[in-house]
Amino acid sequence: MAPLTDMAILAKFRHALSEWNCTGYITWKGIAREWVEANLEGFTTRAVGEAMFNYVEAGGRIDQTRETRPEWNTQRFHYDFRIVIGDRLIYVETILVEDDRDDPTIHVVSIHDA
Repeated sequence: MAPLTDMAILAKFRHALSEWNCTGYITWKGIAREWVEANLEGFTTRAVGEAMFNYVEAGGRIDQTRETRPEWNTQRFHYDFRIVIGDRLIYVETILVEDDRDDPTIHVVSIHDA
């Protein structure tokens, strides 16, 4: 895993994350949403999105990982966050969705303790 250094991709993440409080900019795979509900007492997926935004705004690292798993072969990369929520280090795996080149979104596909 390598840090995301492509400024164009980073700008897309910043754009989507800056809209954490708007529906549709950070979407969640069902199993990831269920993990948040079951394991992060007092936090919603929206609060996790806000934490991801604050992490990036503070200069936090996003890792860009070449995708090799067959079930995700439509994606060249996935993007990983390791953020502190409460007193826990949490791993968040995302993909960048660029259905609209001017308005990208993020899809959280996995989340768990790091």
